[in-house]
Amino acid sequence: MTPLLALSSMIDKITSWIGKLSMWLILATTLISAGNAIVRKIFNVSSNGLLEIQWYLFAAVFLLGAGYGFLKNSHVRIDFVATKLSARTRNWIDVVGIIVVLLPFCMLSIALSWPLFTNALATGEMSQNPGGLIRWPAYALIPLGFSLLALQGLSELVKRVAFLRGVGVDVLSHEDTKSTQEKYLEELEANVVRKLAEGN
Repeated sequence: MTPLLALSSMIDKITSWIGKLSMWLILATTLISAGNAIVRKIFNVSSNGLLEIQWYLFAAVFLLGAGYGFLKNSHVRIDFVATKLSARTRNWIDVVGIIVVLLPFCMLSIALSWPLFTNALATGEMSQNPGGLIRWPAYALIPLGFSLLALQGLSELVKRVAFLRGVGVDVLSHEDTKSTQEKYLEELEANVVRKLAEGN
């Protein structure tokens, strides 16, 4: 199990790096969008290329950041049900979900999107809008994003199995998944409540 946990840790580092890069893409998207809007209002000039790069970057944020969301356990869960389950049950549900739903869905998405990407690359497919961009970079994001999500899925599977075998931590524990900022805010809130209570 130790080599698999080491591999999982390496995947997590790669995912973290890509996730942080995705956050910068949000800033780039915002700046391009604001710049394009300002130029359009002031000079009455617009660019289809700038409009399209916004949705390319927007797609990149979600497709490349999906694995990071999984790593940080920030995807949607039915918390009021999950909190009533034991740690082992929650981890078993994730193991089944990763094997039965996540990995097959990623493989299917990669298989269906790969020909779309290779065809656009081979033909040099361009946007139909005047001044638009080439399409293959946008299509490439689909198999790339799902590959990264599948890779993180394998890492999460290793961690869940390690916990179930008693050789790993429960990454689904709410305490383990809280960020430093979340813990700081909770501590700050508790201090404010305590001071208010003392004032009364």
